[in-house]
Amino acid sequence: MTIKIVTDSGSDLSFEMAKKLGITMVPVYIYFGDKDYKDLVDIEPDELYKRLVEGPVYPTTTQPKPADFAEVYTELAKDAEAIVSIHLPTKVSGTYNAALQGIEIAKPKCQVHVFDSMSVAAGLGLIVLAANRVASSGGKLADVLEETKKAISKTQIRGLLDTLKYLLKGGRITKTKALVGTLLNVKPILKTQNGELVQAGMARSYTKGIDQLFEFVKKYPDLQEVGISRTTCPGEADALKRRLKSIIDEKKIQMFRVSAGLGVHGGPGTLIVACRGG
Repeated sequence: MTIKIVTDSGSDLSFEMAKKLGITMVPVYIYFGDKDYKDLVDIEPDELYKRLVEGPVYPTTTQPKPADFAEVYTELAKDAEAIVSIHLPTKVSGTYNAALQGIEIAKPKCQVHVFDSMSVAAGLGLIVLAANRVASSGGKLADVLEETKKAISKTQIRGLLDTLKYLLKGGRITKTKALVGTLLNVKPILKTQNGELVQAGMARSYTKGIDQLFEFVKKYPDLQEVGISRTTCPGEADALKRRLKSIIDEKKIQMFRVSAGLGVHGGPGTLIVACRGG
């Protein structure tokens, strides 16, 4: 009997990585008009960002369905002692509540513990990986729950956006704020605060924004692990990783791809770092 870890595609894990580690990932939905796609299943990131930029229809995203979670919990409960399900914050997504509803539908034969990660993207990814390490090494349920809570409390992110265009399209900022940002050519930097995405600062250029991400990691207390996630900027992500190797062992730097949930609002050029402390 084992403890199984479940998350959603907002964790920025690839399905290949999740499968290799024994993590079950439930995809969020992307809508282009009336047509829906499962993130990373029916549409890959490169296609998503191509359509985001070139397509006539601006996409929207929504949480997985309760039935999706019910199906996962029912299947995993056949062999699991318990399930620990870690998800996007309630303030930015309905995924957490959908997971709870999934339990009610499935009524699985084992315990299911659902967590609001209070983080997004690579931040959620690092929390999931920390919990899974304890679970996959044979840790008891109490140990997995404790590690999950600790990782949630010790993880923070900073996200650099190359443009305000997609925040405006998604209704996340006003036209006035977008116009001012564009005229000043500033690059917004975001963070999570109490499970909500808020502005952490601004950078006068994209390069200076990357410098701020580096300094954020450099000053992070008791740094244990770093995640780097990006939309369409692999070169910048790799360059940042090379810089961070002067701070932390390369083996403790995880590379991710920004999922649809955050990617449609950040747009091309979005670069995120997440730090998990001890």
